[in-house]
Amino acid sequence: MSEVVLVHGIAQEQYSADLLESKWIPAMAGAVWLAGHPDLADQLWRDNRPGRIKTRMAFYGNAFLDAGAQGGSGSMSLTEAELDVAEQLAYQWLSAAATSAPDRGDRAKAQIQLEILADDTAQPMGVGAALRPAIKALTGLRWFAPTGFNFAARFVVGALGQVTKYFTDPAVRELAQQKVLEHIGPETRLVIAHSLGSVVAYEALHRIDHPVALLTAGSPLGLQSIIYPRLDPSPAQVPPTVTSWDNLADRDDIIATTLDLAPLFKSSSSGISPTRTVVDNGAEPHSALNYLSKEHAGKVIANAFA
Repeated sequence: MSEVVLVHGIAQEQYSADLLESKWIPAMAGAVWLAGHPDLADQLWRDNRPGRIKTRMAFYGNAFLDAGAQGGSGSMSLTEAELDVAEQLAYQWLSAAATSAPDRGDRAKAQIQLEILADDTAQPMGVGAALRPAIKALTGLRWFAPTGFNFAARFVVGALGQVTKYFTDPAVRELAQQKVLEHIGPETRLVIAHSLGSVVAYEALHRIDHPVALLTAGSPLGLQSIIYPRLDPSPAQVPPTVTSWDNLADRDDIIATTLDLAPLFKSSSSGISPTRTVVDNGAEPHSALNYLSKEHAGKVIANAFA
């Protein structure tokens, strides 16, 4: 059991809980220091080692590795039904990129692709066929891979595949939530979740019976056409035992397409609803480390231990 439980997002399948902890915890400690709590920062991380506060990563990334394959999510196989969901998600991300991508060239490319997709005469026939080009279009955006096309293609296919698998494969969904639940106990003060991890944490926290604070970052929970309707339980509501819910979002983060989650999640019986803080993560708007390094993240962590 841990005092702080971390929940990672997409594209982490090649790592491990220990490796991710070694990256996330120093970022958190730095944020706590910026928030004016140096003693608490030392309790999280000091002298290149974890401190007194027990912080553990709920690692579920290995669920996205194909059995017997050495590759990662880029080699993940999807059924036709799963591919349809992935294509719809790609279309939503492409729509977000057309208005929110920080790179002007990305916005223009995304807009052109949306216009092509809107032309029925230019599309192949078949269920979901009109959206297949959306996946290809995403791989051409610098937002996904400023270092090159090959990495972009792998990341896009992997990210789409992982979100899709979570919602279409009950075994993956249950494994991910159990990884969160096995770290939560009476001493748990705070759950911090990034990207797809915010979906996993949200659903898992409906299955606990003691109070915790929740910090989400880069969350796609508000993606109403793909993710929001598939949340369990439904209609969406703040988990009853959550004592506070802070959501960090960068306006340029096209994974987190909805900045304000409060209108979408019914308040808990104690009146808790998601609060929104907009941050600037620079050239890497979806980076977990950039989110966790912010002063506001430090304030949320400090409040959990007040």
